[in-house]
Amino acid sequence: MNFLSEEQQAWKESVRRWVDRDVGREYIRKCDMDRAFPFEAYEKAARLGYHSLLVTEADGGDGGDVFAYALMCEALSCYGVDFSVAIAGGIFTAMNLSLHGTEDQKQRFLKPFMRGEVRFPISMSEPSAGSDVANVQTRAERVGDDYLVNGQKLWCSGAGNRGAVILMLVRTANTPDKRDGLSLLIVPNDLPGLTIRPLQTLARRSVVTTEIFLDNVRVPAANMLGQPGEGFRIIAGEHLALERIAIAASYVGNAQGAVDDALAYAQQRVQFGKPIYEFQVIRHMLADMQTQTDAARLITYRAADLAARGLPCRKEVAMAKLFASETLQTVTRHGMQILGGFGMTPEGDMERYFREGMQSTVGGGTSQIQRTIIAQEMRV
Repeated sequence: MNFLSEEQQAWKESVRRWVDRDVGREYIRKCDMDRAFPFEAYEKAARLGYHSLLVTEADGGDGGDVFAYALMCEALSCYGVDFSVAIAGGIFTAMNLSLHGTEDQKQRFLKPFMRGEVRFPISMSEPSAGSDVANVQTRAERVGDDYLVNGQKLWCSGAGNRGAVILMLVRTANTPDKRDGLSLLIVPNDLPGLTIRPLQTLARRSVVTTEIFLDNVRVPAANMLGQPGEGFRIIAGEHLALERIAIAASYVGNAQGAVDDALAYAQQRVQFGKPIYEFQVIRHMLADMQTQTDAARLITYRAADLAARGLPCRKEVAMAKLFASETLQTVTRHGMQILGGFGMTPEGDMERYFREGMQSTVGGGTSQIQRTIIAQEMRV
């Protein structure tokens, strides 16, 4: 991808070197097998300044752009999307805090995040609010200086981890347009009345996906991000686009890792007296895998470039998320076929990539939702 600037290429390569040198695939594999958050790597990443990437310089961050963030996510995910989500998943929430938070919120939450002491999971989904995120039913009623929150949230990755501060979408008003009654609360995960239950999911094992029950949880009104009723605008207008670019880039990085692992295995696995790479059927599978991965990379870079320049990119972001997720699913399925029985074992890593691929077309907006967005934007 020689159209990257020298600075961009160096940044991407430096993150990848850090993953290989200071983290390693064995550590990432163990976190997945143990369903354990990679706290050690997370804290190392903070010391390197990764968490500060999208935070404005005025708030002590790097003031980096979306393209740099996408390159980071791509490099972080070479041995699994879950690792990228764990390390970089809270960075777009940090950006929201930097843009919309009060000085008090920045001191209490943003500064500790940049030091690696806090994690920023986001909770939007509920049993009746998935693709239809505006259908959130969890209620937050103002009582004095607090909001009293009741309801149930679902599919929140990382809510139960130590130091997690949840950015939670809640309903603060009944309005004709249900989107106008939604707000964002910053909810530390140790508040009384908050119950967090881990879910034994196929993917997101090291981050750990959870469901959350809120029974008269008192959240200080000072923890409202933005103004009451601005929650949907912040989420739909800024957060989701950035999240989808980040996960698309992560899918590309993991797809490339799957291609690299399959290629290495095909060249050293001998059957019928020669490496299986010598069989045309295997070579053609690998050629298709690399072609799809490069195409996914290009379409993701386009979306990231448009977003970094502040240009409209709703269609391009949806295209990137759609194509990158379906590429990861296809590439890892072929990788499993090439590795055969070895692919079925955790030590082969491909089964972890395959599980991430199966999740990729659902999490962060389904493929069907992305196609709907693309079609809407195509209409003239």
